[in-house]
Amino acid sequence: MSWPLDFISEEDFVKHVGATIEKYGEKLESYDVKRFNKNIIDPIKLIFDKTVYQTSWEEMVGNEIFRQRDKSNNNDIGYFHQRIFQYVDKCRVPENGKEGGWDVIYQNEDGIALPDGDVVHTVYVEMKNKHNTMNSASAGKTYIKMQNQLLSNDDCACFLVEAIAQKSQNIKWETTVDGRRVSHKRIRRVSLDRFYAITTGEDDAFYHMCMVLPGVIEKVVKKDGTVQIPHDTVLQELRNIADISGRESEDMAMAIAVYMLGFHSYLGFSDMMGDGSGGLDNSYLKHIYAYAKGLSKGN
Repeated sequence: MSWPLDFISEEDFVKHVGATIEKYGEKLESYDVKRFNKNIIDPIKLIFDKTVYQTSWEEMVGNEIFRQRDKSNNNDIGYFHQRIFQYVDKCRVPENGKEGGWDVIYQNEDGIALPDGDVVHTVYVEMKNKHNTMNSASAGKTYIKMQNQLLSNDDCACFLVEAIAQKSQNIKWETTVDGRRVSHKRIRRVSLDRFYAITTGEDDAFYHMCMVLPGVIEKVVKKDGTVQIPHDTVLQELRNIADISGRESEDMAMAIAVYMLGFHSYLGFSDMMGDGSGGLDNSYLKHIYAYAKGLSKGN
């Protein structure tokens, strides 16, 4: 089957997907309990979520591991969205901090038509993963940066390109700066599909990229076994702690194991060592305490 993308070669696209996967880096490393509890989980939230959503411990632990990985993965996907344009004709992706710190710069000698009829020859791009990732201060700072660019170059436009926009759009960006509502016809909010259309000249270029992407990711992941597949041991380790708790109820035993990760030094929980003040004088619980205390120190 012929390669369906005209704006990037198959070789370059595979290379770019591979580079994005490499950016995942340590997130592909397996999770054990020490890593799982590195920033100290919230045991109360985990137990509420498990009970309210009626999920198993396996699902709950898996979801928490996914959440922790996902927190840092957004930057890696931002890399994918931004750096692909280094392969698109007439686009360049400046190195960090260079050329004004723009994410992408698109220049076309034949002109770039804007929706209101204006024609410019350069577009400076600030790229965001989601439409709601900027607070008011960040939005104001970005808008001022774009205003300054327009003042220094009257043959340009500035785009806030959103990978996950509220809808497909190319509209004036209206925001608030110093308490005042501002907008400019050459400062625009543009969804990623529209930016693909502008830079490639193909209205459905983003759609076709999305159709090709799953197969290419699968191909890169399987190639030579170079991508590390995580083998997480958190659930089994928690079950090991639960097994020595002496509790007949699996749910309560697992709850104790989770509690001890976050609360082993808290009043009442530390009493589980058995000090004659109402604690559970149980040698098994001493093991739990010692195990959890060791984890909290990164031992």
